[in-house]
Order: sequence, then structure tokens, then C-alpha cells
Amino acid sequence: MNMIEPQTRAVPANRANDIDRHVGIRIRERRVMLGLSQQQMADMIGVTYQQAHKYERGINRISAGRLYEISRVLNVPITFFYEGLDGREDEGTVGQRQRMCLELARNFSNIGNEKHQEALSQLARALAVQE
Repeated sequence: MNMIEPQTRAVPANRANDIDRHVGIRIRERRVMLGLSQQQMADMIGVTYQQAHKYERGINRISAGRLYEISRVLNVPITFFYEGLDGREDEGTVGQRQRMCLELARNFSNIGNEKHQEALSQLARALAVQE
């Protein structure tokens, strides 16, 4: 009787992994912080809305060249997308941080007075520099 050994499947090189999902979360956080829609960001980096969505969800991998373009559009260094991977932030912290960023962006966009928005923006910049 022949025993058939289970075959191990190689993960395709283009399949996203946990790091790709982390990078996608960071892209979304930054995009929302800047008040950009997925469509706006997609147009700025030269991809479809669907592709931008897949990047943010970590479904598709992002090439080095595309990540460079995203970092330019979102005005952050490429290292921004990898912050938190060294184990200092667990997944719960990243999720909580993402929720706070989304809530902050939503609330900021609902402020009708431009002077109040500018004051809040200046306050955030001042606090960020202090740390």
C-alpha cells in the first residue's frame, strides 16, 4: 500500500502577507489623516480605485517603485509604513490607533470653521514636535 504524503504548497511570490497588511494599514492611516479619499490617492499614484483599495487591505503586494510613489504623495518617508513591525506595537494597538486616526479625521472634516481647523492643525503640529 502506497502512502501519499501531503504536498506542501509554496506561497506565490505575489501573495500578500502580514507585513503587506501592516503597510496597507499605515497607508490608509496616513491617507485619512490627510483627508484624501481612496479615489484621490489612486489618481495621484496612477492606479485604479480598486487597486488602491487592495493595497490598503493588504490583498495585493506593493512594488518598491509604487511604495516610493505612495510615500511621495502622502508626504512621509518610506520607513513610516514599517513603523510598529519591530514588536513594540501589537496588532491591537495598531487597530486602536487606526480607529483613533479615522475618528480624528472624521471629526476634523466636520468642523465648519476654517479658522478652527487651522488652529487644531497647528496644535497637532506643535504637539508632534514636542515628542
